[in-house]
Amino acid sequence: MKVAVLISGRGSNLQALIDAGVAPGWPAEIVLVISNVAGAEGLERAGKAGIATAVIDHKTFDGRKPFDKAMTAAIEKAGAEFVCLAGFMRLLSDPFIDHWRDRLINIHPSLLPAFKGLGVHQRVLDAGEKASGCTVHFVRSEMDTGPIIVQAEVPVRPDDDAKALAARVLEQEHKIYPRALRLIAEDRVTVEGERALIDGQ
Repeated sequence: MKVAVLISGRGSNLQALIDAGVAPGWPAEIVLVISNVAGAEGLERAGKAGIATAVIDHKTFDGRKPFDKAMTAAIEKAGAEFVCLAGFMRLLSDPFIDHWRDRLINIHPSLLPAFKGLGVHQRVLDAGEKASGCTVHFVRSEMDTGPIIVQAEVPVRPDDDAKALAARVLEQEHKIYPRALRLIAEDRVTVEGERALIDGQ
């Protein structure tokens, strides 16, 4: 399965997908990495792995729809049939999300549906939660919603600050994002309504 990855920053989840891709028999290939930020560290990671990159600067477009249209054109030109969001810090337009429906996934640093949006780790601590985690899900129009594919839970420790909790969650992100992509590429995930059903689970 040919995959495009959209990034805005350092690309640590991109790196996890790149690293997973070197395993024998891995069922997915990243054919393009797109960043909306020219100097994003993730572009360097892709370059080192020999993956084609493109910078599509949202600031040069008159609104979200033309920007998203340019991304779809680049993704399809690269032959990708699936899209992974990996720290892509732009809200996507409905036409883009509809076009890639059930072929577009995201990773979020909480146990969705709890703690959608930004500033998750401090909010988890402020709420006195005993556990947090991360979620890979199919993307829908409403932010941080959509069928959940894989989740991982981590304990919240009494001495945690947001940075310590974020680091523990990120470790799990790097494990479950490749796992989710593999399940999809092996055709083991079926979307029924707003649930993702996984063969053998």
